[in-house]
Amino acid sequence: MGRRNAARHDADHSHEEPPAEVTYDRRWAGDLRSSIRCSAALLGLLLLVDWGADSLTIVRGTLWAGLAVLLFLVLYPARVTAGEGWLASRGLLREQRVRTDVLVSVRWLDGISQRLRLRDAFGGRVEINPEVLVNNPEVLVNNPDLWHRLDEDAHKSDACGSLTCGATALRQISKRIDRETALNVFKVSDLD
Repeated sequence: MGRRNAARHDADHSHEEPPAEVTYDRRWAGDLRSSIRCSAALLGLLLLVDWGADSLTIVRGTLWAGLAVLLFLVLYPARVTAGEGWLASRGLLREQRVRTDVLVSVRWLDGISQRLRLRDAFGGRVEINPEVLVNNPEVLVNNPDLWHRLDEDAHKSDACGSLTCGATALRQISKRIDRETALNVFKVSDLD
């Protein structure tokens, strides 16, 4: 038990000083601006309608402002960063971190909001929006480093035998990214 705690302490301690080469989600700032614009547009529209109906009061204005803040909180994008051996997703309140060089499972969660769940040998878990990695050709142009970092470390996990669940999911994501990248190259080259 002591050896496991020491290994966990070393893993947690290694996150305090990330390596010099850190990859960021390049779309995050744009997504943040979009969430601010949507919230401001909602607030402006609600205030305009209330003012046009001559029913705008301080209480109603405060209510509309609270609704706009709530919309901003719902739309706030998680900031995904990665470095050699780790991936982190930082939301408004907390940061989730996972060691990608000792992944235990990778799961693709379907539903209304698709998520990619990564779990490491030390119990760390991260859920990220797969659009950060796949789905949108623009994302592939903006974030190839994130995918490369995750893919490289996941292969290390698979090679050392720690990845017990999710190798198939990673291969599917890899094929999808390769296909979309090839299509993007053909579009840019006018070969489509």
